[in-house]
This record gives sequence, C-alpha cells and structure tokens, in this order.
Amino acid sequence: MADKIAAINEAVNGIVWGPAMLALLVGIGVYYTFRLKFFQITGIGTWMKGTFGQLFSRRKAGYGAVTPFQALTTALAATVGTGNMVGVATAIVAGGPGAIFWMWVSAFFGMMTKYAEILLSLHYRKRNSRGEWVGGPMHYITGGMGRGFGWLAAIFSLFGALAAFGIGNMTQVNAIASSLETALAELGLLSGVALPGEFSFFKFGVGVLLAILAGLVILGGMKRIGSFSEKLVPFMSVVYIAGSVVVLVIQKEHLGPALASIFSQAFTLPSAAGGALGYTMAKAMRYGVARGVFSNEAGLGSAPIAHAAADTDSPVKQGLWGIFEVFMDTIVICTITALVILSSGVFTGPGSLDGAPLTIAAYQKAFGSFGIIFVTVSICLFAFSTVLSWSLYGQRCFEFLTGGRGLGLYRLAFVLCIIIAAVIRLELAWDIADTLNGLMALPNMLALIALSGVVVRLSRSFFRK
Repeated sequence: MADKIAAINEAVNGIVWGPAMLALLVGIGVYYTFRLKFFQITGIGTWMKGTFGQLFSRRKAGYGAVTPFQALTTALAATVGTGNMVGVATAIVAGGPGAIFWMWVSAFFGMMTKYAEILLSLHYRKRNSRGEWVGGPMHYITGGMGRGFGWLAAIFSLFGALAAFGIGNMTQVNAIASSLETALAELGLLSGVALPGEFSFFKFGVGVLLAILAGLVILGGMKRIGSFSEKLVPFMSVVYIAGSVVVLVIQKEHLGPALASIFSQAFTLPSAAGGALGYTMAKAMRYGVARGVFSNEAGLGSAPIAHAAADTDSPVKQGLWGIFEVFMDTIVICTITALVILSSGVFTGPGSLDGAPLTIAAYQKAFGSFGIIFVTVSICLFAFSTVLSWSLYGQRCFEFLTGGRGLGLYRLAFVLCIIIAAVIRLELAWDIADTLNGLMALPNMLALIALSGVVVRLSRSFFRK
C-alpha cells in the first residue's frame, strides 16, 4: 500500500513541481515586474524605507490585529527555515554552483509575486467571529473572483490545512530531533544514534518538549504567535548571519572564486556526467528556481495568510514587506549559506556530501566542533519557528473550510502530531508534504492572474498619492 501511495505521489509531484509549474511561478513574477515597471529596482528606496526603515519603530496593534513587523516576522518564520541551509546545499549538489544564480533570478521576480499576494490578501481580508483579521488566497479568490469560485478557495484551504501537518510540522520537528541526536552523538554527549526503526527515547523527549513549547504559543492565537516571532526571528537571523559572516572572513581568500563559480556555471556545468550545454544549464536553472521558490514561498499563497492580520491602513504598504521578505530570505540568507559552502572547499562536485551534512561540514571547516553546534542550533531555531507559523496557516485554512467549527481539535491534533513526528521515519511524509505544498500554489496562481488588474490599479493609485 505504501509503495502505491509513493508511486502516485511521485507522479503528481513530477507535475506540480515540474518545469511547467516552475515556469508559471516565475512567469507570474515576470508579468508583475513588467506591469509594475520593475518596482523592485525602481522603487528600492521606497520599499526599503517602508520596511527596513521601520524595523526599529515600535507601536501597539489594534484589536484583532498584529503590527506590520509582527506579520512580517510570522511570515519570515515560515520562509526562513531549513531550506535556507539544507535546501541551498541540495541545490548546489544537484545543479552546481550556477544553481544559486537561478535562485537569485527566481527571488528577483518572486519579490513582485509576493507583493501582489500580500496586497490582495489585505484588500480582501475580513473579520472572523472572534474579531480577528483573516485573509489569504481563499479570501481573495472568493472576494475578488466571486462566490462561484468558492470551490477553488476550498481546494486551496484543504491542501493548506493538510500541508501544515507535513511541511510545517512533521518534517520540521523530525529535522530538529534528528539533528540534535546526531550532533550530540558526534560530540560524545550521547551514547549513539537510534537505528532505523528503533524507538529513540531521546527523540521522544525532544518531541514532548517541543509540543509543550509550541502548544503554549499556538493556543494563544495569532497575537501570541506574532509576539513570539517578533522576538525569535530577528534573533535567529542575526545570529546565523553574523556567524556566517565570520566564516566568510576566515575564508576570504576563497570568496572571490566562490562568487565567480556561481556566475561562470550558471549557463554551463563541468561535463562530469557527459551532459550537453543545454542539459546542464537546464539542470542548474531547474534546481536553482525550485529551491528558490521552496525557500521564499513566493506564489505558494502561505505568507499572505500571516500578513492579512497586520494593523495597517494600506494593502500596498504591507505588500512592501513582501518584497523585503523575499530579499532577506533568498538574496541575503540563502546567498550567505551558499558562499560559506562554496568557499569552504567541502563541495567537490558530483559525489560530495549533500544536504545537512554538507552544510555542517562547511561550518565545521572554519569553526571546528563548534560548527556542528552552530548549524544544529540554527536548524532547531529555524525549524521551530516554521512550526509556529504553519500552525497559523493550517488553522486559517481549516477555519475557512469549517466556519471555525472544530478549530480547537485541529490545534490539539497539530500539537500532538509534534510528538509523533519526532520519533518516526518520514521519507514518504516529506514527499507527500512537498506535493501538497505545490498543490496549494495552483489555485493561488490562478487568482494572481485573474486579479492582476486589481493589483496594478491599487498600486498606481497609491503611488500617485
């Protein structure tokens, strides 16, 4: 039975994350970039002033809302995750250093996709029965495209509610428990790593602790998630960036060649596998774009759910935070990780380490044993923040489907799932979660195309003023 499910999932995954889907995701960003006259470049002063320039201003949010910065950090908590470390390493191994160039390309156009998503989410948001602002693709599908498209909104919500258990819970928690167990074993602080299929009391304990911590935050609703994210996300981002910069300073003599390899191999790769130029270039593009989209989530429709709760007087103002979000996630954090890996010399081409081991080896090269601790702690913080944000996304999607009925049971199931996720093997769960994540994007992209006129009209009206 499991083999049949895996085969079906693999077939669906090949479509939803195939070249056509990735081209559509980037294509929407290209479309909005031209319609809004390359605003990510021409308006860089505006969106940097409206976002980075407001980082240190603090104010209280109104009833049923969070501050714009809390909305940003909640969304960033989901996007700045294990993909920024493990995903970047995977992209480099699969597509070569040139994949990072195409990751930048996807992020450049993704800035305008996320801007449009967030703008629409704020424009069509409404109050729920508890007086909270709610929004997201399901709301701008029904509010902008009409009630006749309620089925499309329901499809998005169904996939979103399910995906929260996979990509936003089980895979993240399992990464925390596994990385902690492995790191402590390597440092000699744990007797050994549990064998496949063997029950691990250590992982079970980690799962219980995470469930308690997450439950305390999740059960407090959007306000508590926003307040917690406001403190956690800046802290973990600054620590990770600062540590990575130290590594780059230590390896500064290799930084130039690392950057050069990104550009030189963006259009061709060493023909180790005997591939032709067109094939190898396509490979770099595919993995770079795929990992870029997976990391910053532009076009998936998840982040607009968090931004909808922002206490702001303009959808456009909050949309600017979407541009900054992609910039910080991919252009800054993913690039730093890539440069650390490429300048360390641990990546040797096909056959080298992959995923988390490659990232750990890169930091270990500069920091020694502390590199294991640094990467492990970063993975734990990044993954835990993702759990909190995706709990909100899942709740909002479930609430839309049921009208708010059974929301307490959904929260309880989400928290209990954390304990289970810490101790089981998740290969199939990872694959299914990845597919569900991609399926969320389909209804959202249709809405982004159908409502492009609204985005352009509101943007032009705002900037004329």
